[in-house]
Amino acid sequence: MRLLLVWILNAVALWGVTQLVPGIAIADPASALVAVLVLGLVNTLVKPLLVLLTLPITLLTLGLFLLVINGLLFWFVGSILPGFKVAGFGPALIGAIVYSLLAWLFSKLLPGRD
Repeated sequence: MRLLLVWILNAVALWGVTQLVPGIAIADPASALVAVLVLGLVNTLVKPLLVLLTLPITLLTLGLFLLVINGLLFWFVGSILPGFKVAGFGPALIGAIVYSLLAWLFSKLLPGRD
């Protein structure tokens, strides 16, 4: 039940990103749910490999390159899903940051979290 609630709250966070960041659009609520699912899968499966491969540049930039990786993955998901559009890298970078902040905030509002 908690996983379903987190999924829905993340979709609401993604909708919030579309309201706050120009250049990011979602066609309908179903597209938001699918986009959140794909974002979660990409962040779980692809991101660790990219972090490992870019470890030297991440260390040189004191971790700031992780923001670039998040933006690129956000942009990638926007390019493969038909109902989720990201206009470019700039909106993707800002959108990834805003999405992370909103998702974190919503997760803090859930009951039963330690």
